[in-house]
Amino acid sequence: MVSFLVMLCQCKPEAKRIPVKKTAKKNIKKKEVPKLQKSWDSLNSKNAEVFLAAYGKENKETKVLIETKFGAITLRLYKDVPIHRANFIFLTKINYFNTTVIYRVAKNFVIQGGNSDNLYTQKQRRKYGNYLLKPEFRKNRTHKFGALAAARQWENNPDKLSSPFEFYIVHKRSGAHHLDNEHTVFGEVISGYDTMDKIAKVKVGIDEWPIADIPMTITVLD
Repeated sequence: MVSFLVMLCQCKPEAKRIPVKKTAKKNIKKKEVPKLQKSWDSLNSKNAEVFLAAYGKENKETKVLIETKFGAITLRLYKDVPIHRANFIFLTKINYFNTTVIYRVAKNFVIQGGNSDNLYTQKQRRKYGNYLLKPEFRKNRTHKFGALAAARQWENNPDKLSSPFEFYIVHKRSGAHHLDNEHTVFGEVISGYDTMDKIAKVKVGIDEWPIADIPMTITVLD
């Protein structure tokens, strides 16, 4: 990956943050939420919460499959984190993730994906207004090994709003609990730990971006 890099803080591995790529930096202005339109294309930065709340009621799936050249990873999404779950299902069903890559491999920390330099990827993000999601922190949803969580900007983001497009999976066996109540955890790995281990071994360059892109496809199972 060449464009849109975000520099990481120079701190100990256990204190690393989860940044998003600069393409997802736009903030939401607090305005009156409009009524939901009956169209998948109506999602935007002003109606994200009401849109996804309604979408989640009609799309109740909780299991998705990530496929890569290293193998597959099956994820279970949590029902008690409804907006983030609905958002992930929505993006999966419109095939957004199928134009993205796993663009960050932080050894013994996280595997991160959901963006790319593909022009279509950026077009999709702009189409939906680069909206953000309010945090959905839960005491029982922590950054354990295999946790699925949403990336976010740390600067100029006091409300800890999540990127809807970029996610990460905790690969550290002891977890990454310094991120609890900092990033929303909305699912977990239920199979494919060996695939995670293979991905974690790839050669990375500056800022932990893989030397070779790792394309992925994500599909809804049930």
